Amino acid sequence: MGERAALDAGEAAFWRPLIRIATVLPRALEDQFLPETGLTISDYGVLVALSEAPDHLLRISALAATTALSLSRISRVVDDLTRRGLVEKRRCAEDGRASNAVLTAAGLARLEAAYPSHLARVRAAVFDHLSAEDIRTAGPVLARLAAALDATPPTDDC
Repeated sequence: MGERAALDAGEAAFWRPLIRIATVLPRALEDQFLPETGLTISDYGVLVALSEAPDHLLRISALAATTALSLSRISRVVDDLTRRGLVEKRRCAEDGRASNAVLTAAGLARLEAAYPSHLARVRAAVFDHLSAEDIRTAGPVLARLAAALDATPPTDDC
């Protein structure tokens, strides 16, 4: 990669708050969420992803891609959720080396119970500070940035 020019004032004014948000927002959301619900933000993201998946089932590698967690991190989160009865791990019938994560009834109930607290935190931390116009204009910009960062998800799901 060749040498690139330093950030100009406009780029720096965009980048510095963005990196602060990326660092501080998850911590701010989790500080009260974990004691209130017993879920980390990663736990919550996994439960949401499984709740939205067909049959509440995703291959572990697809779950990692969906939640933007590494394979080692998703394995630890799924193992913890499994120990707590919120998720089940099942061998993939088509590939015995792979595993699927399946949302349990208890996991769905925990997700539904945690949703109001999560929604309140997200509104207080983010949306209460933005106008409808801010949201309308920033949404597509953030979506483009997220899409540029996303890896291609696996296509060989069970």
